[in-house]
Amino acid sequence: MAHPNWSMGAKISVDSASMMNKGLELIEAHHLFALPEDKIDILVHPQSVIHSMVAYADGSVLAQLGSPDMRTPIAYALGWPRRIASPAPKLDLASIATLTFEAPDSIRFPALRLARAALQSGGSAPTVLNAANEVAVAAFLAGRIGFLDIAATVEKTLETMTLVPLGGIGDVLEQDRAARHCAQALIDTLA
Repeated sequence: MAHPNWSMGAKISVDSASMMNKGLELIEAHHLFALPEDKIDILVHPQSVIHSMVAYADGSVLAQLGSPDMRTPIAYALGWPRRIASPAPKLDLASIATLTFEAPDSIRFPALRLARAALQSGGSAPTVLNAANEVAVAAFLAGRIGFLDIAATVEKTLETMTLVPLGGIGDVLEQDRAARHCAQALIDTLA
C-alpha cells in the first residue's frame, strides 16, 4: 500500500488510507492547542501541500504550506525555535496551480468518527483507540484480517473495554496493554 504523495512506512500508509492518522492528529491538536473537539475540523486535501490551517475570528485563514516531505517538519522539530535548512524539495506553487479541499466521508472513513468519539469520551478512550488500531493494522499487514476489519476491530474494542479516567502514566500503560489484549482476542475470532 502506498500514498500518492508521501513516501512512508507500511503502518502510516495504512493509517493514512483509513484516515486514522487524521483522527490521531485531531486528538493531538486538541491536547497541544487546548482546543475543544468541536473547534477542530478535518479536510481532505489531495495535493498534500497545506498541512494545517487556523481560522481567525475575522474570517481570515492562516495556512502552513510545504512539500509533502516529512523532512521539513523533522527539520523544524530539530531546529526549534529556529528554522534550519531541510533537504526536502522547495514548494513550487506555480507548478501546483490548484489547491482543492473536501469534507471527509465519515461512512467511508469510520476511523475519523471513532477518533472524534474517543476524544469526546475522554479518559482512556484515546489510549484504547490507538492501541486497538496498532494491533489491527499489524494484523492487516500480516494478512490476518481485511482492511475494513481494522476500524471494526477498533470500534469493537472501544465497545468492549471499560473506559476509565486516567490518573497517570501507569493507568495509560495498563489501558494500552488491556486494549491490545482485547483487540488481539477479537482478531483471533476473525482470523
